[in-house]
Amino acid sequence: MYINIVAGGPEEHLPDLAEFNDHSIWVGVDKGVLRLISHGIEPAYAFGDFDSVTDEEWTMIRSKVKNIQTFRAEKDEPDMELAINWALEQCAEKIRIFAGTGGRLDHFLGNVQLMLRPLLNHVNAAIEIIDKKNIIFAKGPGSYRIEKDEQKKYISFIPFLSAVSGLTLTGFKYPLNDRHIPLTSTLCISNELIDDNGTFSFTKGILLVIRSND
Repeated sequence: MYINIVAGGPEEHLPDLAEFNDHSIWVGVDKGVLRLISHGIEPAYAFGDFDSVTDEEWTMIRSKVKNIQTFRAEKDEPDMELAINWALEQCAEKIRIFAGTGGRLDHFLGNVQLMLRPLLNHVNAAIEIIDKKNIIFAKGPGSYRIEKDEQKKYISFIPFLSAVSGLTLTGFKYPLNDRHIPLTSTLCISNELIDDNGTFSFTKGILLVIRSND
C-alpha cells in the first residue's frame, strides 16, 4: 500500500500529481487538502489544525473529505508528523510527501527528519519527499540497485547524522570503491549513471539519496 501525503507548500513546486495516482491513498495536511481538491483528487483523509484556511475553504473541505482529524493549533507534533504517524500505523509500504519543499526551511528540515523515522525505528516502510525537480529518500547500510531516469539524471549521496563508511558506486560516471565519506563532505553530489542501472552500497551510516533534474 502506498500513501501519498500532500502538504501546504508552494504550488509551483508540485509535480503532476496524476502521475502518482496509482491506487494510492491520498491524504491532505492542512492546506494540502485544498491542493488535492484543486487537482481533482478527493482526499481519503485530512489532518491538521486548519488554522490557515478560510471559513469558505473549511466548508469545502468538510463537504469533500469523509475522514477528517482536527487538532488544536497548540500541540507538540506538527500536522505532518501526525499524518506520518498515522500512515506508519497503516503499515504502508511507501509514503510519499508532496509540497514539503520550497517553502519554510524549518518545515522542510522537519520533513527530512520524519523521513528517517522508519529507518531509525527498524520499520519496513520507505518515505520519499517529491517535488517537481527532486526525489529524496534515505537508506541505511546495505547494497541497492538504482535505475537510470533521464528525467532526473543527477544522483547525489549525502551522509546524514554521521559519516558513511565503505561507500561503493558502480555503473556511475564517478565510481567509488570502499570510500569513507565524512559528515561534511560534498564529494558525492551530482553524479550520473552511465549504464541503464547501477548499484550503491555502504557498511555504516545513513545516506540521503537525491535524484534531480536540470
